[in-house]
Amino acid sequence: MGRMMVQALFALWLAAAPLPAASDAEVDPATINVVDAIDCRLNTDSYGALTMALDEEAKRRGWRPVEGKNPFLQEYELPQPIRVGEGWTTRRIAFSANALLAILDIADPKTVADRIGITNTMPDLSGQGVAAKFLGQHVVSDETVLPKGEEKFGTHSIIARSVSTVTSHPGKTLYGCSYATDVIGRDGKPI
Repeated sequence: MGRMMVQALFALWLAAAPLPAASDAEVDPATINVVDAIDCRLNTDSYGALTMALDEEAKRRGWRPVEGKNPFLQEYELPQPIRVGEGWTTRRIAFSANALLAILDIADPKTVADRIGITNTMPDLSGQGVAAKFLGQHVVSDETVLPKGEEKFGTHSIIARSVSTVTSHPGKTLYGCSYATDVIGRDGKPI
């Protein structure tokens, strides 16, 4: 069920992504470095190309699917560790509806967030000065492309670095990047 949910969310995300212009070169998902995707070094078109070819790319790259407890994450174990962010290593990654996340063996997300300047947006519900959930992000790119000439639609894309925790992964910190694109009308508002 989780895999189908993530794939359905990928399809919805792609439907909102801009159609490439006739002169745009098609992105080959085989050329995309997963570390670049996690560290917010891709554009939304490149990330979309990777997600649409995810099953083939996972097989080609030797990623082993991991059955998880979270239906909103599609997890993989990598054949070799990767180094992301400020030198953190992992062999586990997860795709969500619009993000690629490294699953780090770091229990305290502040360890990661403080090094990259991200603060927790979740309230302290414990009354002890520590939030039970960590969720923070830093917008790397916020771009609006309004329709030109006879075009009826444009796009608004946000790429954001994130740090979070989820109850399905106790003792882990999720670090990665989200790639969100909305279709907008001539007025610049989402359709």
